[in-house]
Amino acid sequence: MYTLDIILPHIDHSKRLLPYPQARFSVLAYDTRKIRLGTDCLFFALVQQRDGHRYILDAYQKGVRSFVISDPDFDTRDYPDANFLWVNDTMRALQQLAAYHRSRFSIPVVGITGSNGKTIVKSWLHQLLSPEYKCYQSPKSYNSQLGVALSLWNLTAEHDLAIIEAGVSKIGEMDFLQQMIRPTFGIFTSLGTAHREGFNSKEEKFAEKWKLFAGVSPVIVPSSAIPEAYSSSSNCITWGGRPEDQLQFLGSSQDKDHTVLQLRYEKESFVIAAPFVDKASIDNVLTCILVMLTMGYAVDTIEQRVVLLRPLEMRLQLKKGKYNNSIIDDTYSNDFASLQIALDFLGQQNQSDVKKLILSDFEGEEWTTKTIDKFAQLLNVQSLSQVILVGERMEMLRSKLQMPSLLFKSTDELLNALADLGLKNCVLLLKGARKFELERVGRLLVEQSHDTILEINLKAIENNLSQYRSCLSKGVRMMAMVKAFSYGSGSFEVANVLQFNKLDYLTVAFVDEGAELRRAGISIPIMVLSPHEGTFEDILLYDLEPEIYSIRILRSFIAFLETRGITSYPVHLKLDTGMHRLGFMPDEIGPAVDIIRTSQRIKIVTAFSHLVGAGSRELGTFSTQQIQLFKQMVSQIELSIGYSVMKHICNTSGIVYHPEAHMDMVRLGIGLYGFDMAPNALNLEEVGTLKTTITQIKKIPKTETVGYDRKGVLQRDSIIATVKIGYADGYDRRLGNGIGEMSINGNIVTTVGNICMDMCMLDVTDIEAREGDEVLVFPDLNQAARNIGTIPYELLTGISSRVKRVYFYE
Repeated sequence: MYTLDIILPHIDHSKRLLPYPQARFSVLAYDTRKIRLGTDCLFFALVQQRDGHRYILDAYQKGVRSFVISDPDFDTRDYPDANFLWVNDTMRALQQLAAYHRSRFSIPVVGITGSNGKTIVKSWLHQLLSPEYKCYQSPKSYNSQLGVALSLWNLTAEHDLAIIEAGVSKIGEMDFLQQMIRPTFGIFTSLGTAHREGFNSKEEKFAEKWKLFAGVSPVIVPSSAIPEAYSSSSNCITWGGRPEDQLQFLGSSQDKDHTVLQLRYEKESFVIAAPFVDKASIDNVLTCILVMLTMGYAVDTIEQRVVLLRPLEMRLQLKKGKYNNSIIDDTYSNDFASLQIALDFLGQQNQSDVKKLILSDFEGEEWTTKTIDKFAQLLNVQSLSQVILVGERMEMLRSKLQMPSLLFKSTDELLNALADLGLKNCVLLLKGARKFELERVGRLLVEQSHDTILEINLKAIENNLSQYRSCLSKGVRMMAMVKAFSYGSGSFEVANVLQFNKLDYLTVAFVDEGAELRRAGISIPIMVLSPHEGTFEDILLYDLEPEIYSIRILRSFIAFLETRGITSYPVHLKLDTGMHRLGFMPDEIGPAVDIIRTSQRIKIVTAFSHLVGAGSRELGTFSTQQIQLFKQMVSQIELSIGYSVMKHICNTSGIVYHPEAHMDMVRLGIGLYGFDMAPNALNLEEVGTLKTTITQIKKIPKTETVGYDRKGVLQRDSIIATVKIGYADGYDRRLGNGIGEMSINGNIVTTVGNICMDMCMLDVTDIEAREGDEVLVFPDLNQAARNIGTIPYELLTGISSRVKRVYFYE
């Protein structure tokens, strides 16, 4: 807990207004949606894609009374009892405060960076070192400019070792991270292609990342990752296949589920069995082994602990439950920082007002009165209907809780009582330390699939939304398309993320889709495309806003509203400027506005049209003609009805290619899901990943054929894998017979024979593959679409509803 007068010398500021300089705070807030107890917060008005100054009133209304701002003209007269500190850059001020907090601890701090493996190595080291250390690790993948600051803020006097990861994507970023972390021990995991767009070369990227280790010794690093210019660095302790590596990798042998590593360290040879077979995991294990050896651990101890390592699920997963519930699975770790993150995600869910938590005991936490009070305060400010605690020590926490609670001494005891706990019709967060194996609870509560799943990255949706928002001028609104099951991604889950990120409008194709969103708690405006007379009742019932696209629908909807006595109902007028699909033609504007003007039943909220080829340079002239015609048609409408309406014509590609036509609002469609038919410089992330598994592997001689109609003709003796996806799952039959490509353990393989209803076959002759291996169905969705002469839209929307959607938030 700090007071403002204590931190003032440590934050560069130009002005301050502090009626209450003794105000205390323990939470650094930057997002008003996540504020639970405002009186404990110091709010930083970060200026990023969205200006945090716009949310100061919201924070104030939630109880915040201390603010760090950068707008010199911000009017504080409406906040007479609030403290204000003016700085040049609020992000730098936040980092300065985090650096000051870090400086108060003299414990060893391990700094981790690299292209891949940072979070895995950090989490495994936390597990490996926890028996001897009260070890703090930065939560999840909190390695950015903001994430590192927030990570360090959770460091307390109870910890005697900290492991902090740092990530950069361009030149200059590591300087700020290094000043905050100031590591005493370094780990460089790998040098790959991640974030390559921010650097001119691998050497430049390495140099930027290496800044974290200024003055640090030792630094653990694979020798293969070190550029020649750094190979003689005296602070490096390396592992690899060279004789001069301190940990020498002599070779390995693999069984079905583990790898035996043959190693040499300080002239002593030994073997360690690692419970992994993939190269990335083995590399991360070798890094961990060398860290432990450098810290003085005996080989026997390392061997006993490494064998207990498991692959980590590094993200929150949102899954559909069996009992009309939603399950948030976060069962790979449990500490204060990651619990905060998981509770924030639980708070975003609107599927049900009933929210419950199953929480295990914590790893690496000394169970003091101060610790118990900290966790109790965090839980008591949440809107939880019930907390179910697991672990013998949790009785002390239970006595401090203000909501209904239950206690089970073990996971087995919880499982025995699970059927009687009433976990139906709710949103349930499973949050547990790894040793409690709460994933066993999840398996009993989650709907099962046939091993083919579509993973939806909700964080990627937020990123893509932010990327397109950055293209807009101030005041331009955004509408997102969640029609067609959100391009196969799942309507509600996507809509919920968009609502949380304060999107202005949603659009659905059918009234049923809009009704489903309303029932699930989505409250922002929803436009419905192409309604018909049979849907008008539900449009009113669920507060949806119809697209009006013809004289017939216009008259029908007005007549319907007259029977209900409703006036000024919001509608959206669709204008046909060249697509010639739906919408009013130019010569229909006059008759349409005559009907609208003589009726008070509807109010036009927006008028919009659709560009035929927004991303096509060849169609640039036609797009310009469409835009001009649209403006003329809207001017005629506004002149006739006597008021202005919002105007929008730009779709995904139009946002980038036609900034002059953004007008009042833009419509984001396929771009939200990581695809844009037109090339652009945006850093989009693919949202959906379709995965399946290998069911069986067979050796087939070249004299045989594979699949229906003997279409799979073999040119050699082959090894054929059957995987659990077919055309009933949405895998297009045109992708058979070598046209389709999938990825197994990073290797591209092709289909063999015709695609079956529930399965298809792959040629795995040239790769290592095992039954049960994961298969990435579309390693390159754009290429798959090109191979069969279609577009990514078709492949995405074609993924069957029987394919289980698993949502995660990194």
